Amino acid sequence: MIGEYRITGRGASAIAADIEAAVSSGTLRPGAPLPPLRDLARDLDVNPNTVAAAYRLLRDRGVIETAGRRGSRVRPRPATSARETIRIDVPAGVRDISTGNPDTALLPPLAAALADAAAQHAAEPALYGGPPIDADLARLARAAFDEDGVPAGPIALTSGSLDTIERVLSAHLRPGDAVAVEDPGWGSVMDLVPALGLRPVPVALDDEGPLTPEVARALAAGVRALIVTDRGQNPTGAALSAERAAELRQLLAAHRHVVVIDDDHLHGLVEHPLHCLSGATDHWALVRSTAKAYGPDLRLAVCTGDEVTVGRVRGRHRLGAGWVSHLLQRAVVHLWQSGAVDPAATARSYTARRQALLDALDRRGVAAQGRCGMNVWVPVGDETGAVAGLLQRGWAVAPGARFRLRSAPGIRLTVSPLTAADVGPLADAVAAVLSRAGAQRLG
Repeated sequence: MIGEYRITGRGASAIAADIEAAVSSGTLRPGAPLPPLRDLARDLDVNPNTVAAAYRLLRDRGVIETAGRRGSRVRPRPATSARETIRIDVPAGVRDISTGNPDTALLPPLAAALADAAAQHAAEPALYGGPPIDADLARLARAAFDEDGVPAGPIALTSGSLDTIERVLSAHLRPGDAVAVEDPGWGSVMDLVPALGLRPVPVALDDEGPLTPEVARALAAGVRALIVTDRGQNPTGAALSAERAAELRQLLAAHRHVVVIDDDHLHGLVEHPLHCLSGATDHWALVRSTAKAYGPDLRLAVCTGDEVTVGRVRGRHRLGAGWVSHLLQRAVVHLWQSGAVDPAATARSYTARRQALLDALDRRGVAAQGRCGMNVWVPVGDETGAVAGLLQRGWAVAPGARFRLRSAPGIRLTVSPLTAADVGPLADAVAAVLSRAGAQRLG
């Protein structure tokens, strides 16, 4: 028995099925401990190897997790609602700086690019059995990787950064494995990892990226993968510095079995140079999305990595979606080759708005982070109070709960909708709300 639940199975599959049925019915709750396998084997009068095999089946199915001497327990269930749904209703007249979207004024018009893609499709339609990646897109992507010093590797194409991250994790990890994630970090990754049956291990960071002692702790705890944002980290704006990247690469060199995923989602739109961790271990991938430069509806990301990783991503993609629409691929090529976006001008625009807000907050004694990208992170003592207080003053901001596992509370301010005239009133509102809440102030 496990608690009040009676197990009747005798073989490994039957024992596993009984336990999984108890979990599905809610009789065994998330976090409930399972008995040591020898104790359960004695109660069922079966060989301990049979119970061990049952526990392995359950672990592989993502039902339970094992933690060495601490034993096995029922896994927490993946959230039924994505963190992105943690939003507030924005009343009329309130400025919404909570979404994390790019400035639509900086996005290129798509009509000419889509027309060019349609014309090429009419002349040479993409059909079954054709190459999955447009040759021009692969060439442009590889040249951009080379320019930034990314290690040589083949190119794969997916439907966005998160799609790539999911496929890389699935290619190398199995349910129950641990993944080091930035905290605070991208909420979608925090949802994805447990949804795959994996265990997120939070890693704290500062403006220069994940803290080296934190990554060392995660590696010592046995993580099988590390996901890091190279530039414009969401939500804090962190960017890997050359010094931090060198420290982490040296650390990872002693853990070559760990899969490293570099997310460079703001490629071309930030002024900080790329310092990635790619190639520090045997299996790695670096992914770049078109979402921030050309618009979130262009669901396309290019990635490179070691031969095994990219081969597995390509193979699994071929069995599912098959390929990313060649119409989208050709549209991206047109935008890229025509210079539809001026990366330097876009980067300067976001930098000017972000720095103006940081300076305004600093003058009012409010501590904030935002080294690069389009977001500013403000630590707060009470997220609910800060969000509600700013809403009353005409500003809708993102609650930090969307981005946190264990890190301290905060709020995210997206600068892309801001004008120069907005900065002062927003900084005044933030300072007033935090002062009223008794938040810590800078000396």
